[in-house]
Amino acid sequence: MVPPAEIIRVQDVSFYYDGILALQDINLSIYSGDFLAVIGPNGSGKTTLLKIIVGLLKPQKGRVFLFGQPLEEFKDWPKIGYIQQKATYFDPTFPISVEEVIVAGLYSSQKKLLPDKKLVREKINRALELVGLNNIGQKRITALSGGQQQRVLIARALVNEPEVLLLDEPTTGVDRLAQENFYDLLGYLNKNRLLTIVLITHDYGIVNKHVNRVACLNQKLVYHGEHLEFCQSSVVQQFLSGGHHLVSHRH
Repeated sequence: MVPPAEIIRVQDVSFYYDGILALQDINLSIYSGDFLAVIGPNGSGKTTLLKIIVGLLKPQKGRVFLFGQPLEEFKDWPKIGYIQQKATYFDPTFPISVEEVIVAGLYSSQKKLLPDKKLVREKINRALELVGLNNIGQKRITALSGGQQQRVLIARALVNEPEVLLLDEPTTGVDRLAQENFYDLLGYLNKNRLLTIVLITHDYGIVNKHVNRVACLNQKLVYHGEHLEFCQSSVVQQFLSGGHHLVSHRH
């Protein structure tokens, strides 16, 4: 059996904001097919880590490799989808449609606008179908529920057919049922569409049935490994003592 390919490698990464330590000596690898939950207390460096991986921040120490290439040489960005924190905020007075939100994601990865309108339409419809939102392309994004807006952002990321999707606390501000449905969608995409997922979350009790690996951060990498081993480790007790809720209900 061929082992999964390494998609992302973070090597000896440290980062400081104006001299204040955010991350120290982080080493981790993310492999094809992983569903990695990145957890830890507020201020532990989770968002900083994702921003470093996608090149929005440059570490003072260490390197990042994407698909075997140094980050500074990597050019194939459509392979990577990224949904940043609080991405579901839309100005209610701005009349943008679902289709326009998704098209923006498609064009942002191209050197020039795609000339084939039929191809663009097919890509949009395919992405919406994947997230269970058929036939809503003409609706205003602000007319949708929070859970539906999250799915549109997933569609926007999927329209480029990425191999890995990175999400930073994507369910902030939505109810528990919408959270469960959203994470079930991510689980489906991971298992059935073979999409590698890296997820920063405080909703570990909901999402843990889908993840196979965990990275627990507190400026340093406290734990990085298999989900089951994490559930049986002493790190879990420290995590729970910080007020987090863990319910293991994997099926």
